[in-house]
Amino acid sequence: MTKPITRTWQQKFFSWLRVVISLLLLLRAFTLIDWQSIQRALPTIQFEWLFLTLLLLWVSNATSGLRWGKIMQAGGFSNPLIEYVRWYFSGGLINQGLPTTLGGDSYRAISALQHTESNLSLQTSQTPNLKSAFYNVALDRSLGFAGNSILGAIGLGLGGYIFNDWLGTTGWILVGVMISGAGFISFLLHFKASRTLIQKTLERLQIHHGMQATMNAWGWPNIIVQIPFAVLIHALTLAAYWGCLKACHVDAPIESLLIGIPAISILMILPISISGWGLRETSLASILGLWHLDTSLVILSSLLYGLITLITFLPGLFRLVVKKTPPEIISL
Repeated sequence: MTKPITRTWQQKFFSWLRVVISLLLLLRAFTLIDWQSIQRALPTIQFEWLFLTLLLLWVSNATSGLRWGKIMQAGGFSNPLIEYVRWYFSGGLINQGLPTTLGGDSYRAISALQHTESNLSLQTSQTPNLKSAFYNVALDRSLGFAGNSILGAIGLGLGGYIFNDWLGTTGWILVGVMISGAGFISFLLHFKASRTLIQKTLERLQIHHGMQATMNAWGWPNIIVQIPFAVLIHALTLAAYWGCLKACHVDAPIESLLIGIPAISILMILPISISGWGLRETSLASILGLWHLDTSLVILSSLLYGLITLITFLPGLFRLVVKKTPPEIISL
């Protein structure tokens, strides 16, 4: 069903380049640290806040897995929702060693397809295929991107004044534009003519049941729930990082996190470093530094957040061990 992927020397080169970039960024972050400040902070870390961070990240990813599962089910994939949550955590664990989310997303799509095919006694021309699986993952990602962008725009509306007075107004305008854009997409899907055109396009691309999945993600009235749900998921992630800051006795204004965390989430999509290591620490130190927060403690909080993120996805290791992951997925 899936062809093995042979890694070229260019792919290997860029993989190692990203490792080097991560190390250089981390080294840069370490040069910004006042080690005496870290030495004073470590014995006073409040571990109950770190436990809260772990809980919030788990809830955020579990709900993301449920959202993706509902989209997959609407797209004709017959698997229990709990399986999608498990695949989501396994995919997240794979992404911890990769520069982008492509490897984890590939694992999710292929695992859901293989499990669905094994449950079908008879396959037809309308049986979900790999294109359908990747399309549904993309729908899930699109909702996540929308939620993250709206949260960032809200942050810009609340805290844009620190940069320039007009940025605050721009933030609220962006919130309105994004929500209106989501409504416009839903509006288009409501009309038979545009819906038929989209369905014909999906059928031509052999994305079976793609229209049903699209309606589940962006159609009316689902969009009324999907957009706030997407914002809530990213708000939980933001609250998780806030927990790391609180553990290190850093009181960050909410607007600083509403600007910083969504911005970093977008930056981490770029294939620059391995799972955002180094990029997250240096960028957040720069952004939160605008609010005169202790750079050393911000970097310490970011490192703790990265470690807790890795711990959050460790339950996905069981699925990867029981159902061995094809090498071609990990190599993406």
